[in-house]
Amino acid sequence: MTIAKSTQSTLEVVRAGIQSTVQDQGRGGYRHLGVAQSGALDAPALLLANRLVNNPAHFAGLELVVGPIALRFSSASWFVICGADFEAELDGDPVRSGWRSYAAAGQLLTLRGAKQGMRAYLAVAGGIAVPQILGSRSTDIAAQFGGFFGRALQNGDRLPIGVVAAGAECDRPAGCLQRLWTPELRVLPGPEYQEFGDAAQQAFWQQAWGVSHQSNRMGYRLEGTPLLRATPGDLLSHAVLPGVIQVPPNGLPIVLLADAQATGGYPRIGVVIQADLWKLAQARPGTRFCFIQSDLAQARAAQKKWQQEQYRLEWSLYGT
Repeated sequence: MTIAKSTQSTLEVVRAGIQSTVQDQGRGGYRHLGVAQSGALDAPALLLANRLVNNPAHFAGLELVVGPIALRFSSASWFVICGADFEAELDGDPVRSGWRSYAAAGQLLTLRGAKQGMRAYLAVAGGIAVPQILGSRSTDIAAQFGGFFGRALQNGDRLPIGVVAAGAECDRPAGCLQRLWTPELRVLPGPEYQEFGDAAQQAFWQQAWGVSHQSNRMGYRLEGTPLLRATPGDLLSHAVLPGVIQVPPNGLPIVLLADAQATGGYPRIGVVIQADLWKLAQARPGTRFCFIQSDLAQARAAQKKWQQEQYRLEWSLYGT
């Protein structure tokens, strides 16, 4: 991969922050080969950001975690920040989260930190145009490929911005309401749920779990009363995916996220439904929440509701 030529529009990383990466909707179709999904932990936030600047849903943006972060536009561009409500300014003027804004050539976008939530997503018209690897521009930090040289961003990086397609130009500010974070995650009982006794099952549903500081993009480790497995013995390795809740020998659950491995050997007590998985991406260490038992019909209904909200947004913005 080569750095973009000076004639191409770029986004200069003046100050990288911590764990800022290029992400899209993930690398699907390769888990059978042991390749992680990667992609935005709060996938709906990046999707919303892309649609607000009239990018296709699969375009890449930036996942921003800890500021301060400073980015300079080499040419005029529309951009939007969604997800966590970061305190942001463009050359000293406030930037409203969830609203499309215009940056002139040379202007500096500064993000100091999140007032609410954990991760913000920056989309620019044309997308972050790093090369695709295995069908995705997402950064896989553990495997060190994808994104920008397979790593978190560093001061001085220049990210190429794609060319805006004819007919996809933005012409005015636009935005939408941000989602409301609530401290409940809907969960389907997992394949090994019955291997936990009544006391462990009750503890799983009834206690408030805390997010450990040991959490990362591979999985969120939880703090609370340990869950004891009633059925002894080892398990054969089995397939896992983002949302699966594993219980290691210490009894403290791990919720797998986008960078999770493809197989595991810990019992799977549950699976967070896709419509609620974004909440973990926005939960800071120390945040407490509860699991709510759900079923497949409710999971499908929640996903359908999210899709309908997207259709309404598309219609309100572009009439399509």
